[in-house]
Amino acid sequence: MKSKFKLSPFLLLCIMGGLAIFSSTMSKSPVLPLFAGSLGIPDKTLGFVAAASTIVGILVSFPAATLSDIIGRRRLLMIAAFVFATAPFGYLFVHAVWSLVLVRVYHGLATAILGPIAMAAVADTYSTGRGEKMAWYSSATMVGRFLAPLLGGALIFGNDFHWVYLADGLLGILAFSAAVFIPFPNGLTVAPAVKREKRDYGKEVIAIVTHRGILSTSLVEAVQYFAYGAVETFLPRYLTENTKFSTLAIGGLFTGQILVVALTKPIMGRLSDRHGRVPIIITGLVLGGIITAALAFTVNWFVLIVLVGLFGLGLATVTASTSALVADISKATSRGSAMACFRRSWISGNL
Repeated sequence: MKSKFKLSPFLLLCIMGGLAIFSSTMSKSPVLPLFAGSLGIPDKTLGFVAAASTIVGILVSFPAATLSDIIGRRRLLMIAAFVFATAPFGYLFVHAVWSLVLVRVYHGLATAILGPIAMAAVADTYSTGRGEKMAWYSSATMVGRFLAPLLGGALIFGNDFHWVYLADGLLGILAFSAAVFIPFPNGLTVAPAVKREKRDYGKEVIAIVTHRGILSTSLVEAVQYFAYGAVETFLPRYLTENTKFSTLAIGGLFTGQILVVALTKPIMGRLSDRHGRVPIIITGLVLGGIITAALAFTVNWFVLIVLVGLFGLGLATVTASTSALVADISKATSRGSAMACFRRSWISGNL
């Protein structure tokens, strides 16, 4: 008897995204600096190595997303999935800084392509409930980011990094397998764009990069992630210098924060679908601002875990609505380009 069980295209996309980000994150956190150290790469060069994939993301994401508006999302997503499945095995042959940079550049292509195009594909498919669906996809990738350092650290044995990168490769292959089985109906099949004259498409691209709504929303997202990066960077150092907290206790604060973001983001996305994007964004910004100020007035761990969790709630509230807002105000025929333009601000806020 034939089984009726069948995964939805959206769930398969979430599985693909989660596995892909799991794999790519594990290749760099906490593995990359340790792997570079085993190769004798100095700290002053490590920053360049780590930034290689980020630079690729800035340079490649917009052209790739623009191409997806023309030829469809599926082809570009399959290219990204192929890179995710093959790049981890490149680390097994790295023996010098130049070869590590090459592998990082190649690996960076995958995340540069996947990020904006997957979100555009979700936005294409769901005109109603868009905020919630985009938030669910984002949360799926966050699960991968959360688990990656745990498994990556557990698979490092002295200076032997083979098991880590073999596990990365396996996860990448699983992500590619999920992508192969996505039927891509409706918006997930092809981009809504049709063949057009180049001058018309050029006008659309110019309209995107000069669109006040997209630019202002991107700025809000960048500011939010800049604040998140500041808290993530300076709070641990502040607590180390002014308290007797162990590294485990400090790490627990941010583990809790990530869990709050991943669990509440779909809820915030649903609220933005019902009550509008802008009011939800403003609420999240106000909450984040208040909590950031409050963090300076306590060193009690139990108070801090609540405050850090609330900061995560503010982050989820803002970011669940901003990406959906960009998708709402962009044209269906150039949504990939719009999401890539928006993602550049996200990268800038994290630099």
